[in-house]
Amino acid sequence: MHPTIHQREREGITILDLKGKIVLGAGDSTFREHVQSLFNEGTRKVILNLKDVTDLDSAGLGTLVLLATTFRDAGGKLALLNMSPAHAQLPEVLKLNTVFEIYHDELDAVNSFFPERKVAHYDILQFVHEIEHDKEGEPKA
Repeated sequence: MHPTIHQREREGITILDLKGKIVLGAGDSTFREHVQSLFNEGTRKVILNLKDVTDLDSAGLGTLVLLATTFRDAGGKLALLNMSPAHAQLPEVLKLNTVFEIYHDELDAVNSFFPERKVAHYDILQFVHEIEHDKEGEPKA
């Protein structure tokens, strides 16, 4: 099943609202090709909204890393929005934190593209805490 990709713009930043699965196979390929075509057209500022992504496997995570590196090497940026603890295993999330800027609020994600604006940064320790609570089945604080 291919993910649904809804593209919009906010303050010159391209936002992709993703829905469905980004997993090995067609879903990963469709997503990668869409973002790569934006890059090829000259887009260098992208936010990926993962709020409605139901499954993200290691192939999908690999694609995210590849795309983020591509954008960064070209002087751009690819940020993640609404990444859920359910999307990844802990070791992969820790690696992602070194590659991505991850946000829970769209305005913070957009503001991160403007150096003069104050941005609430993502807290990896809070994310790890959420993962641990999800594994234990405890309610989140």
